[in-house]
Amino acid sequence: MSTEKTTPTILLVEDDEKLAALVGDYLSSTLGVRVNIETHGDTAVARILAETPDMVILDIMLPGKDGLTICREVRAQYRGPILILTALGDEVDEVVGLEIGADDYIAKPTSPRLLAARVKTLLRRFARIPSADGETTTRKISVGRIAIDAAQRTAWIDGAPLQLTTGEFDLLWFLAENAGHVVSRDQLYQELRGIEWDGLDRSIDLRIARLRKKLGDDAQNPLIIQSIRGAGYQLAEG
Repeated sequence: MSTEKTTPTILLVEDDEKLAALVGDYLSSTLGVRVNIETHGDTAVARILAETPDMVILDIMLPGKDGLTICREVRAQYRGPILILTALGDEVDEVVGLEIGADDYIAKPTSPRLLAARVKTLLRRFARIPSADGETTTRKISVGRIAIDAAQRTAWIDGAPLQLTTGEFDLLWFLAENAGHVVSRDQLYQELRGIEWDGLDRSIDLRIARLRKKLGDDAQNPLIIQSIRGAGYQLAEG
Protein backbone atom coordinates (compact mmCIF):
# COMPACT_ATOMS: atom_id res chain seq x y z
CA MET A 1 0.00 0.00 0.00
CA SER A 2 1.31 3.44 -0.89
CA THR A 3 2.40 5.62 2.03
CA GLU A 4 1.98 8.86 0.11
CA LYS A 5 -1.32 9.73 1.76
CA THR A 6 0.02 9.06 5.24
CA THR A 7 2.45 11.97 4.95
CA PRO A 8 0.64 15.25 5.64
CA THR A 9 0.94 17.73 2.78
CA ILE A 10 1.09 21.48 3.25
CA LEU A 11 0.69 24.07 0.51
CA LEU A 12 2.72 27.16 1.42
CA VAL A 13 1.59 30.23 -0.53
CA GLU A 14 4.48 32.69 -0.19
CA ASP A 15 5.99 34.92 -2.87
CA ASP A 16 9.39 35.22 -1.18
CA GLU A 17 10.99 32.13 -2.70
CA LYS A 18 14.00 32.10 -0.38
CA LEU A 19 11.81 32.38 2.73
CA ALA A 20 9.38 29.79 1.38
CA ALA A 21 12.22 27.33 0.80
CA LEU A 22 13.58 27.88 4.32
CA VAL A 23 10.15 27.46 5.92
CA GLY A 24 9.41 24.41 3.80
CA ASP A 25 12.71 22.73 4.66
CA TYR A 26 12.28 23.44 8.37
CA LEU A 27 8.73 22.10 8.55
CA SER A 28 9.68 19.04 6.51
CA SER A 29 12.67 18.19 8.68
CA THR A 30 10.94 19.02 11.98
CA LEU A 31 7.46 17.59 11.43
CA GLY A 32 7.99 15.08 8.65
CA VAL A 33 5.49 16.79 6.37
CA ARG A 34 5.70 17.44 2.66
CA VAL A 35 5.62 21.13 1.77
CA ASN A 36 4.67 22.31 -1.71
CA ILE A 37 5.18 25.96 -2.59
CA GLU A 38 3.05 28.38 -4.59
CA THR A 39 4.43 31.88 -5.18
CA HIS A 40 1.55 33.60 -6.98
CA GLY A 41 -1.87 34.47 -5.63
CA ASP A 42 -3.70 34.12 -8.93
CA THR A 43 -2.94 30.40 -9.19
CA ALA A 44 -3.23 29.54 -5.49
CA VAL A 45 -7.01 28.99 -5.43
CA ALA A 46 -6.91 26.45 -8.25
CA ARG A 47 -4.03 24.57 -6.61
CA ILE A 48 -5.71 24.42 -3.21
CA LEU A 49 -8.95 23.08 -4.63
CA ALA A 50 -7.21 20.66 -7.01
CA GLU A 51 -4.60 19.30 -4.60
CA THR A 52 -6.67 19.50 -1.37
CA PRO A 53 -3.59 19.60 0.88
CA ASP A 54 -3.89 18.69 4.55
CA MET A 55 -3.16 22.32 5.41
CA VAL A 56 -2.64 25.69 3.74
CA ILE A 57 -0.27 28.41 4.95
CA LEU A 58 -1.15 31.73 3.34
CA ASP A 59 0.84 34.94 3.16
CA ILE A 60 -1.40 38.00 2.82
CA MET A 61 0.75 40.20 0.58
CA LEU A 62 1.00 38.26 -2.68
CA PRO A 63 1.27 39.14 -6.36
CA GLY A 64 -2.17 38.78 -7.91
CA LYS A 65 -4.81 37.77 -5.37
CA ASP A 66 -3.99 38.55 -1.76
CA GLY A 67 -4.15 35.90 0.96
CA LEU A 68 -7.43 37.12 2.43
CA THR A 69 -9.14 36.90 -0.96
CA ILE A 70 -7.74 33.39 -1.48
CA CYS A 71 -8.97 32.31 1.96
CA ARG A 72 -12.43 33.71 1.28
CA GLU A 73 -12.68 32.00 -2.13
CA VAL A 74 -11.60 28.52 -1.03
CA ARG A 75 -13.17 28.35 2.42
CA ALA A 76 -16.56 27.04 1.29
CA GLN A 77 -14.99 24.09 -0.56
CA TYR A 78 -11.71 23.48 1.28
CA ARG A 79 -12.17 21.88 4.71
CA GLY A 80 -8.57 21.71 5.91
CA PRO A 81 -6.97 24.20 8.30
CA ILE A 82 -5.75 27.56 6.97
CA LEU A 83 -2.94 29.42 8.74
CA ILE A 84 -2.35 33.03 7.75
CA LEU A 85 1.33 34.02 7.89
CA THR A 86 1.99 37.66 7.16
CA ALA A 87 4.18 40.63 7.89
CA LEU A 88 1.07 42.62 8.73
CA GLY A 89 0.60 42.88 12.47
CA ASP A 90 -2.51 45.04 12.49
CA GLU A 91 -5.26 43.57 14.66
CA VAL A 92 -7.82 44.52 11.99
CA ASP A 93 -6.18 42.08 9.57
CA GLU A 94 -6.32 39.34 12.18
CA VAL A 95 -10.02 39.96 12.76
CA VAL A 96 -10.72 39.91 9.01
CA GLY A 97 -8.69 36.73 8.55
CA LEU A 98 -10.52 34.87 11.28
CA GLU A 99 -13.90 36.18 10.16
CA ILE A 100 -13.46 34.78 6.64
CA GLY A 101 -12.47 31.35 7.90
CA ALA A 102 -8.77 31.25 8.72
CA ASP A 103 -7.98 28.91 11.61
CA ASP A 104 -4.89 30.64 12.98
CA TYR A 105 -2.84 33.75 12.38
CA ILE A 106 0.88 34.47 12.87
CA ALA A 107 2.59 37.81 12.21
CA LYS A 108 6.06 37.70 10.67
CA PRO A 109 8.78 37.61 11.71
CA THR A 110 8.16 34.59 13.90
CA SER A 111 10.43 31.90 15.22
CA PRO A 112 10.54 28.65 13.23
CA ARG A 113 9.79 26.69 16.41
CA LEU A 114 6.61 28.68 17.07
CA LEU A 115 5.46 28.23 13.48
CA ALA A 116 6.15 24.50 13.65
CA ALA A 117 4.23 24.27 16.93
CA ARG A 118 1.19 26.02 15.43
CA VAL A 119 1.32 23.83 12.31
CA LYS A 120 1.60 20.67 14.40
CA THR A 121 -1.35 21.71 16.55
CA LEU A 122 -3.57 22.43 13.55
CA LEU A 123 -2.67 19.16 11.84
CA ARG A 124 -3.20 17.23 15.07
CA ARG A 125 -6.55 18.86 15.75
CA PHE A 126 -7.79 18.19 12.23
CA ALA A 127 -6.72 14.54 12.17
CA ARG A 128 -7.10 13.64 15.86
CA ILE A 129 -10.78 14.16 16.42
CA PRO A 130 -12.03 11.20 14.38
CA SER A 131 -9.38 8.85 15.77
CA ALA A 132 -8.09 10.20 19.06
CA ASP A 133 -8.22 6.76 20.68
CA GLY A 134 -6.88 4.92 17.66
CA GLU A 135 -10.34 3.64 16.78
CA THR A 136 -11.99 4.07 13.40
CA THR A 137 -15.52 4.05 14.83
CA THR A 138 -17.59 7.18 14.63
CA ARG A 139 -17.51 9.46 17.65
CA LYS A 140 -20.60 11.52 18.35
CA ILE A 141 -21.66 13.96 21.04
CA SER A 142 -25.11 15.37 21.72
CA VAL A 143 -25.37 18.34 24.05
CA GLY A 144 -28.72 20.07 24.38
CA ARG A 145 -29.75 21.26 20.93
CA ILE A 146 -26.35 20.45 19.42
CA ALA A 147 -25.22 17.19 17.81
CA ILE A 148 -21.67 16.58 16.56
CA ASP A 149 -20.25 13.79 14.43
CA ALA A 150 -16.47 13.83 14.78
CA ALA A 151 -15.78 11.31 12.02
CA GLN A 152 -17.70 13.41 9.50
CA ARG A 153 -16.58 16.68 11.13
CA THR A 154 -20.18 17.85 10.97
CA ALA A 155 -22.39 19.54 13.54
CA TRP A 156 -26.09 20.39 13.76
CA ILE A 157 -28.29 22.57 15.89
CA ASP A 158 -31.96 21.63 16.11
CA GLY A 159 -31.30 19.28 13.20
CA ALA A 160 -30.00 22.01 10.90
CA PRO A 161 -26.38 21.60 9.69
CA LEU A 162 -23.85 24.19 10.82
CA GLN A 163 -21.34 25.59 8.34
CA LEU A 164 -18.21 25.64 10.50
CA THR A 165 -14.57 26.26 9.70
CA THR A 166 -11.95 23.83 10.96
CA GLY A 167 -11.18 26.07 13.91
CA GLU A 168 -14.83 26.59 14.80
CA PHE A 169 -15.53 22.87 14.66
CA ASP A 170 -12.54 22.09 16.87
CA LEU A 171 -13.62 24.75 19.36
CA LEU A 172 -17.18 23.41 19.48
CA TRP A 173 -15.95 19.83 19.87
CA PHE A 174 -13.65 20.73 22.74
CA LEU A 175 -16.40 22.68 24.50
CA ALA A 176 -18.80 19.75 23.95
CA GLU A 177 -16.28 17.29 25.41
CA ASN A 178 -16.29 19.50 28.50
CA ALA A 179 -19.98 20.45 28.47
CA GLY A 180 -21.17 21.71 31.82
CA HIS A 181 -17.62 22.53 32.90
CA VAL A 182 -15.79 25.82 32.63
CA VAL A 183 -12.92 25.82 30.14
CA SER A 184 -10.33 28.54 30.71
CA ARG A 185 -8.68 30.57 27.98
CA ASP A 186 -5.39 28.91 28.91
CA GLN A 187 -6.92 25.49 28.25
CA LEU A 188 -8.38 26.64 24.95
CA TYR A 189 -5.09 28.08 23.76
CA GLN A 190 -3.19 24.96 24.74
CA GLU A 191 -5.71 22.68 23.07
CA LEU A 192 -6.43 24.68 19.92
CA ARG A 193 -3.20 26.58 19.31
CA GLY A 194 -0.57 24.63 21.21
CA ILE A 195 0.64 27.71 23.07
CA GLU A 196 0.10 29.45 26.37
CA TRP A 197 -2.24 32.41 26.44
CA ASP A 198 -0.28 35.65 26.71
CA GLY A 199 -3.18 37.52 28.30
CA LEU A 200 -3.54 39.80 25.26
CA ASP A 201 -4.39 37.66 22.23
CA ARG A 202 -8.12 37.82 21.46
CA SER A 203 -8.32 35.21 18.69
CA ILE A 204 -10.13 32.66 20.87
CA ASP A 205 -12.69 35.31 21.83
CA LEU A 206 -13.20 36.05 18.13
CA ARG A 207 -13.82 32.36 17.46
CA ILE A 208 -16.28 32.21 20.34
CA ALA A 209 -18.12 35.22 18.90
CA ARG A 210 -18.28 33.68 15.42
CA LEU A 211 -19.43 30.35 16.80
CA ARG A 212 -22.15 31.98 18.90
CA LYS A 213 -23.40 33.81 15.81
CA LYS A 214 -23.66 30.56 13.84
CA LEU A 215 -25.45 28.89 16.74
CA GLY A 216 -27.93 31.77 16.94
CA ASP A 217 -26.75 32.51 20.47
CA ASP A 218 -27.50 35.99 21.78
CA ALA A 219 -24.18 37.83 22.00
CA GLN A 220 -25.46 40.01 24.86
CA ASN A 221 -27.05 37.18 26.82
CA PRO A 222 -25.61 33.90 25.52
CA LEU A 223 -27.38 30.76 26.67
CA ILE A 224 -25.46 28.11 24.71
CA ILE A 225 -21.83 29.20 25.12
CA GLN A 226 -21.77 31.03 28.40
CA SER A 227 -19.05 33.41 29.57
CA ILE A 228 -17.97 32.76 33.14
CA ARG A 229 -16.45 35.97 34.43
CA GLY A 230 -12.78 35.60 35.31
CA ALA A 231 -12.82 31.90 34.48
CA GLY A 232 -13.54 31.17 30.81
CA TYR A 233 -16.35 29.63 28.78
CA GLN A 234 -18.85 26.86 29.29
CA LEU A 235 -21.09 24.99 26.86
CA ALA A 236 -24.47 24.62 28.57
CA GLU A 237 -25.69 21.03 28.95
CA GLY A 238 -29.36 21.88 28.58
